[in-house]
Amino acid sequence: MSVVPDPGHRPDWDTYYMSIAHAVKARSNCSRRQVGALIVVERSIISTGYNGTPMGVRNCNEGGCLRCASKAPHGAGYDTCICVHAEQNAFLLAARHGNATQGGSLYSTLRPCFGCAKEAIQAGIREIVFEEPMDYEPELERVYQQLIAESGIHFRGHGWAEGVGG
Repeated sequence: MSVVPDPGHRPDWDTYYMSIAHAVKARSNCSRRQVGALIVVERSIISTGYNGTPMGVRNCNEGGCLRCASKAPHGAGYDTCICVHAEQNAFLLAARHGNATQGGSLYSTLRPCFGCAKEAIQAGIREIVFEEPMDYEPELERVYQQLIAESGIHFRGHGWAEGVGG
């Protein structure tokens, strides 16, 4: 997704926010996958986040995360991963700066993992908009979808993923 606007076209709000999430993800230092996220309350961006090691810790691309430096397959080795997810960073930085997330929307370039979905619920997020899907094995996917449905969060894909996940 290009972050350079077309001068003849004003993007809709979702495209605007997702473009910013893509710009935020460019700051990620993860050597495996770059993810960007932002929280919007009343059409104002209150926080952004990208995935990577905690503040003050050697960056992932500098060997700071043993899992990311390894050849562990997708879904394995998380017990040695010290990286913070983009969504988590957005929640934590909002809290650090005293910004309430209640009633907000979370925009992420990747569908939030199970943990980040639970954290979004606890943070009072009312809507999650994501771009790239990330599905689980069927049983865990069923539990994930049940969690989203029971929480009342409006959950939707953006762009090619429109309609995915609810």
